[in-house]
Amino acid sequence: MKFRSQPKLIRIASLCALSLAAINSCAPVVQAQTAPEPQTQLRAFDPQPAPAGILRIWGDTYMSSVVLAWEDHFRRYHPEVRFENRLMGTDTAMPGLYTGKADIALLGRESNTTDNDGFLHTLQYRPLQLHLMTGSLDISGKSYAPVVFVHKDNPIDSLTLQQLDAVLGCGQTGQPVSARTWGDLGLTGAWKDKPLQVYTFDAETGTGLFLLHKLNGESRKMNWPIIHEYRDIRRPDGSTYDSGQQIIDALGGDPSGLAVSGMQYEDDRVKPLPLAATRNQPSVQATRQSLIDRSYPLARMTYAFVNQPPDQPVPPLVKEFLRFAYSEEGQRLIEPSSGFLPLARQDADAQILLLH
Repeated sequence: MKFRSQPKLIRIASLCALSLAAINSCAPVVQAQTAPEPQTQLRAFDPQPAPAGILRIWGDTYMSSVVLAWEDHFRRYHPEVRFENRLMGTDTAMPGLYTGKADIALLGRESNTTDNDGFLHTLQYRPLQLHLMTGSLDISGKSYAPVVFVHKDNPIDSLTLQQLDAVLGCGQTGQPVSARTWGDLGLTGAWKDKPLQVYTFDAETGTGLFLLHKLNGESRKMNWPIIHEYRDIRRPDGSTYDSGQQIIDALGGDPSGLAVSGMQYEDDRVKPLPLAATRNQPSVQATRQSLIDRSYPLARMTYAFVNQPPDQPVPPLVKEFLRFAYSEEGQRLIEPSSGFLPLARQDADAQILLLH
């Protein structure tokens, strides 16, 4: 376990003041709802003329199996096309694109400052960003959605994103005031004065950055003294002690703790909480369906980036391959091949429109 009182990012050394009246105005949304079935009838692939040539794809290692499946099926329509893949990690994707060595960059996380500035400073414009696939529900390495957990004995049954922000943040301008006890989140009786401790991903990992950005935007002003951060640990025998498992193990020993981990680590010591985007919206549990239709507030996406100069069309071969990826056939290959999840129909259609 790692407890940081002097964080690596811009952190606030002192605890933030409590304000019970303000935080109680966003008490938990009690009624959890099951997300509706996403629209799954995607468009059939309608092959269009495309030039023969080589399509170079760089990026996330974990996407290798679905990329190979896409390429195999795409060649049934365009047997003249060849592929060169360099799927060595998300961090390599954008440099391959802005140096002209890749035609498509695949990222398993949101692009960061290094990615964006590297492209912009090199080419003086921004790349075309597309949603590629939905992150996994419960498979490590596959951009899985963060899930809030509490100890099984904790009576709370849901939270809003505003409440989660109040736990992690410092009540800065434009954000909710701080929550430092379970009473601040609406619990009464013996739970009212129990202090909160938070177990979560290291803020400099992809999942940690996603969570901070979702709650705080570009701010890194957090209540670090109550936050315990975790990274994967390599054991002497060569196995990995996943950060998500470390987080659940820490919560299992702390009945008044709150954790952010993944559904694959759920066990009988803890329970996942449904989340509501706002107080006026239903709380939604993380499920396959709620990630695809993005009704779960912390659903994650993966991304494809294309070098499209201003006022220029997307290169024809790149466009044709991505049209296939967003088709019913292409999306059907995703989950069995890789563990990622497909896009909802409306999202896939929106990406196709961006290619025109």
